[in-house]
Amino acid sequence: MLVYGKQVFFYILEHYPDMINEIYLAKECDFKTFNKIAKSGFKIKKLDFKTAQSYARGGNHQGFLMDIKDFVFADFNEMKKNDFLIILCGITDMGNIGAIIRTAYALGVQGLIFSGNQLAMQNVIRTSSGAALGLPIVVKNDILGLINELKQMNFTIYAADKEGKEIHSLKLSNVKKKALVLGSEGFGLSAKIIKKCDESIGIAMKNQFDSLNVSAAFAILCDRMINE
Repeated sequence: MLVYGKQVFFYILEHYPDMINEIYLAKECDFKTFNKIAKSGFKIKKLDFKTAQSYARGGNHQGFLMDIKDFVFADFNEMKKNDFLIILCGITDMGNIGAIIRTAYALGVQGLIFSGNQLAMQNVIRTSSGAALGLPIVVKNDILGLINELKQMNFTIYAADKEGKEIHSLKLSNVKKKALVLGSEGFGLSAKIIKKCDESIGIAMKNQFDSLNVSAAFAILCDRMINE
């Protein structure tokens, strides 16, 4: 699995060296940067610009690329033992998915479930700046069945919805196990999914503005649900 970009490159080099198969450089580095890479003990393969562009499929690699082991998805039965999970339903923008994962990992979310057929982890690892490697992730296709299964494990399910109860009025001190469901960038969650959840929550807007980017909204909701 190939990942690229300076930030994710050095994050994996520092925190997940066991995942690295091969390192590629497509630029001249200053002594300090090159020495940091060389000290890792990995053989450095030099690439010309054209080859690097081909490896990155035209992406902005910044001259730093690496081949890493395939991502291993978490076991759903193990994930259900946790107390706070995030569910992404219908979100397709890799930038948003990566930003949500970075925030989730930084704030202490214990697992993320992606509702869909597949998730391109090569892109997710890159857009999350490597944070996806530290967060248990599961892919499940049936969102309604998933919600039912979590409810059976005593999870309280919250739907993110602009018409929902204002997040700052939410009382979570007695809620032991909870999951937050986020919908697509353009349409949010369907009425059927919202109805299936235990409660819908939202963020009060000012200045006659009615929405936030899904990753920004998630950061606010997540922080409140963890630190209420």
